[in-house]
Amino acid sequence: MRLAGLAGAVLGWRPEEFWRATPAELVAVLSAFVDETPDAATADDLARLMEMFPDG
Repeated sequence: MRLAGLAGAVLGWRPEEFWRATPAELVAVLSAFVDETPDAATADDLARLMEMFPDG
């Protein structure tokens, strides 16, 4: 939720724009605001997030 809020506050994205963006797109846009690019999510990271936040 913090990331969605950040995208809204800093980028001016509405919720539907945030949720349609891919992780790579979000990293690309947010990396313009910092000196270093964060590591890409791994398959384990995504599996952990899917377990924490199921779509059911």
